[in-house]
Amino acid sequence: MNNLRVEYSLSLKLSLLFLFLLILIMPVTSMIYDLNFDELKSLLKSPMFSKALTNSISISSLATFISLFMGLMLSCCVYRTGIKFKSAVCAILVLPMLIPSISHGFGLVVLLGANGLITNLLNSNSNIYGFWGIVIGSVMYSFPVAFLMISDVLRYEDSTPYDAAQVLGIPKIRQFSSLTLPYLAKPMILVAFSTFTMIITDYGVPLMIGAKTITLPVLMYNEAVGMLNYEKAKIIGMFLLVPALVAFLIDLSTPINSNNTYLNKNFEIRKNIITEYLSYFICIITILCITIPIFSFCILTFQTKYPINTTFTMYNITKTFARGAGTFLYNSIIIAFFVSSVGTLLSLATAYFTARTSGRLSKALHLMSMTSIAVPGIVLGLSYVFMFNASWIYGTVIIVILVNTIHFFASPYLIIYNSLNKLNSNLEAVGATLGINRFRMLINVFIPQIKASLIESFVYFFVNSMMTISAVSFLAPPAPKPVALLITQFESQLLMESAAFISLLILCVNIIAKCCAYIFRYFLSNETILTHKVNNDY
Repeated sequence: MNNLRVEYSLSLKLSLLFLFLLILIMPVTSMIYDLNFDELKSLLKSPMFSKALTNSISISSLATFISLFMGLMLSCCVYRTGIKFKSAVCAILVLPMLIPSISHGFGLVVLLGANGLITNLLNSNSNIYGFWGIVIGSVMYSFPVAFLMISDVLRYEDSTPYDAAQVLGIPKIRQFSSLTLPYLAKPMILVAFSTFTMIITDYGVPLMIGAKTITLPVLMYNEAVGMLNYEKAKIIGMFLLVPALVAFLIDLSTPINSNNTYLNKNFEIRKNIITEYLSYFICIITILCITIPIFSFCILTFQTKYPINTTFTMYNITKTFARGAGTFLYNSIIIAFFVSSVGTLLSLATAYFTARTSGRLSKALHLMSMTSIAVPGIVLGLSYVFMFNASWIYGTVIIVILVNTIHFFASPYLIIYNSLNKLNSNLEAVGATLGINRFRMLINVFIPQIKASLIESFVYFFVNSMMTISAVSFLAPPAPKPVALLITQFESQLLMESAAFISLLILCVNIIAKCCAYIFRYFLSNETILTHKVNNDY
């Protein structure tokens, strides 16, 4: 009986490994297979490629530095001072993660473009297009991720060294330079590479606001979609894989909590009026910079024809739905729901074997699961074109679900993996002693313990599937198009009001999804507390 269980577990692991080979490794391999070296030489000699490469590196480096600085500053404001409404501040700071990157570029165009709201208000001849526009849009898109990663590290720092430093009379600035910065050094390397990879592989912001400043992802998009030159596009995709692979290797060698110790004592925040007021000021300024572009979507949506006629109207909403927005929204919700369902089940199955079983296959499966984070969405989407263009799933909703599932797989997998790792390691042995098989243990013991993580993973898949454009831009036609692709379509047709409404629509749907997840987690936590109380009373 035990041998049968081992063989069954082994076959499931091999099946999962084969699945990852089929939907991740083989597509990327098929893209770089049979490389045209003449095309490579021609591309390397091209002035356009050199310019795009230089722009991508300089923009990404500058935007990464600004995002890290903002993330560290805001993390210290929230977790190292006594400001109030911290949960609300954190919720607003991560709002940019609920809309596509292209919407950030569009918001800047609405505010600071040639006919932008602020541009017209100030009667200015300058605009936001070009290098600095991409930098600002990239910072808006990436700094919430940097903020979350740095905050996660700061929350688990031990306060004992700071208490000793306080007793010794060491100034706060010296404490920050001698204690906080060394503590953050290794995690910040991972945050820096992750942020840099996000920015250098994004084409939403530069496509919308770049004007003549072209970047590698935009060049790749233009070659594949505009000129149908897939040979050049896949060579550019190989270059975009390099920073992602470097970030992946650093992620494997430097876990984000690698230098954390057990938390001996929580931080006791001492009241300091100056730092609190300064923190309030920084948070308010940042929140304004985040919410004003989003608020601009609302303004533009309800204007008759900006900037010619700014009277209030509901016609833009009706016009947008008449042009198929309702169908596109339905497509996105259905795709996001199936991606969330399939992705969460796949993450649970994979994380269970990697976290709760040992052996080389488990380690190989864990490495394969983490590999998806090293492939940028735009590269993954193009690789699916080369892999599946002759198959029956090409041009169907199935391929869109597959590419989104593997594109966003790593983070939900890690959430579930870490949750399962925290549970008692002897549970399987107890179950085997009682004659309970692994499947029943998973259903009746493990899943009830990690329900909150499963909900978080489901919502992560849903939100990102609703707003992604990179992975599906090459695969949407003739498959059902996601609603996010309408932003570029309406903007190219100068239907700015409709494009603004689509951005607002995606934000509203994702906020509703987040709120539903919060409500579910709230009831689950109350149910857990009630269960413990009943058990204790009993």
